[in-house]
Amino acid sequence: MHQPTTYEVDGDAIREERMRAGLTQTELARQAGISPRYVSHLENGTRKHMGPKTYRRLREVLNAPDERFRRKAPRPTEDPPPERK
Repeated sequence: MHQPTTYEVDGDAIREERMRAGLTQTELARQAGISPRYVSHLENGTRKHMGPKTYRRLREVLNAPDERFRRKAPRPTEDPPPERK
């Protein structure tokens, strides 16, 4: 079954950009066409994935580049397992 494309986002970065823009969660939500509750969930990490259209609208409202909101791949916490011979 095909899964729709989603973007894993950094809620702290969204909050920082919203505050830098001088917007409340409600104002950002209204301008991006999403609910204030959704913005809150993104910022506090309850929601970590967004669909492409919503992601693009949020970035446009906050005038933020793609790499600002996208979560980077986590660093490995341990060495990879040894190769088997």
